[in-house]
Amino acid sequence: MAPFAWSRERMSMNLRVVLVEPLYEGNVGSVARAMKNFGFEELVLVNPCSIEDFGLAMASHARDVLLAARRVCSLEEALEGANLVVGTTGKRLEEQQRHLRLHLRVPCLTPGGLARKLQGKEGTVALLLGSEDCGLTNDDLAICDLVVSIPTSMRYPIMNLSHAAAILFYELYGVEGGGVEMAHRESLLLLQDRFRSLLQEAGYPEHKVEFTQLMLRRVLGRAELTEREARTLLGVIKNIRWRMDSCESGPSPQDPE
Repeated sequence: MAPFAWSRERMSMNLRVVLVEPLYEGNVGSVARAMKNFGFEELVLVNPCSIEDFGLAMASHARDVLLAARRVCSLEEALEGANLVVGTTGKRLEEQQRHLRLHLRVPCLTPGGLARKLQGKEGTVALLLGSEDCGLTNDDLAICDLVVSIPTSMRYPIMNLSHAAAILFYELYGVEGGGVEMAHRESLLLLQDRFRSLLQEAGYPEHKVEFTQLMLRRVLGRAELTEREARTLLGVIKNIRWRMDSCESGPSPQDPE
């Protein structure tokens, strides 16, 4: 076992590691071990495989992290209370269909780029890692605020789950939290919902709404909104919708024609 060169106090930003439908208990145990190596504690398992003796053995001295892991039945439940949702992928999105390339905003962040984005932030970041056979689905990636990918050889770009997790944890370990509180997820979801309603009321082409929503989610994720900024944008949309309703109803008796 290699000696530790130094230790660092946990950052005020909380990292929630979410494994989506992991298939092999050994990988889950290894992810727990890597989490403890870098000081992370919150592990959530979405519809996981059975974790028995082998998984506990692979966790080694991180059994406490593995045993404390929360098991949930849906990704939505795993994301409750998170300020920012970050998806991971080994897929080369530039090879996807053109409309997905445009709206998923490639290239993805590198682990180092993600760490720089999170410097000085306060809140909970949910880091999603998909199952060993197919990773996160396009639907999973679509609900993420940011997408991160580890640069690898094109000859074999897909990494083992626990190896990829260790690289991500290494980069995020250096992040120092601060006093900039990220917007609450509830506010961001409400903002996206209000934006969708605004598009529909404005007669925006229905077949473009979903991908426009996805583009908005990416823009908001890169913007690193604070709670106050999110609430201000909600107020702007509210006033736009009020004005639209006023125009549709026609001038009031006091309004000049």
